[in-house]
Amino acid sequence: MDGIDIDAAGWTARIRPRDGGGLAALRFARRDVLVPAPDGTPLGGPFGAFWMIPWANRLDGGRLGGHRLPINRPQDWTAIHGLSRDRAWQVAEHAADRLLLTQQVAFGPYRYAARLDHQAGPDGFALDLAVTNTGPSAMPFGAGWHPWFPRGPATHLAFRATHRCTHDARCLPIAARPDPGLDAVEAALLGLDTHFAGWDGTARLAWPGLALAMTATGALAANLQVYAPQAAPVLCVEPSSHLPDAPNRPALAPLGPMQVLAPGETLAGRITLVAECSHLPKGTA
Repeated sequence: MDGIDIDAAGWTARIRPRDGGGLAALRFARRDVLVPAPDGTPLGGPFGAFWMIPWANRLDGGRLGGHRLPINRPQDWTAIHGLSRDRAWQVAEHAADRLLLTQQVAFGPYRYAARLDHQAGPDGFALDLAVTNTGPSAMPFGAGWHPWFPRGPATHLAFRATHRCTHDARCLPIAARPDPGLDAVEAALLGLDTHFAGWDGTARLAWPGLALAMTATGALAANLQVYAPQAAPVLCVEPSSHLPDAPNRPALAPLGPMQVLAPGETLAGRITLVAECSHLPKGTA
């Protein structure tokens, strides 16, 4: 599938505007930060990264107040991961170290304009997202980023939070308990598909010879989903603006509500990745 490359300060990225504006590859110092997407294979996993807009994770039965969104995961009867990942984005600006994409969506009850800015530089690889309600009525909005990182026996993940959700067989939250977050290697991560609330907006991932600091700000900085499936050697660490199925979980929603945007209002957030590699190829220091 088509892609656009940006390259600066040791970072190389391939972005697919027509494939939901997702990342097909991201490398630092020639090391894969994300599992690279196979050529010709649409994004969605277990590789690359995609955006979840205007909601993250699952909506039970597609319910959003009085609205019903299409069920796209029939095995658990949920509407999953929003609308933007299934629609093309337009290239607004492109330079060697930057790619700015825009998207206009009108579907069901939603009307919105999204802006997604990718920048590679000495301060890291940054993704800036802004989503504006362009419809005539106030609507709940949310967003999240769904990366697929490589995972092996020496993979390490650490972050701080205040609560961990328990979930049912469909991975919908049913309760929450105080929890400080994670400081764990693969053996403790394996099998998780778990939401953490009260996230402080920072996480650190490490593999032999490579460490990655993730910082989220704005709307993306309070909630984190962690997914480490048994079936594939991948690790998803997903900054998101709200709890899964928040509109249908009133007792839990205060831990991460969707943001109701009036017409013209904007939800915005930024994710920055900073990498350290112990074996930098020549010319990347």
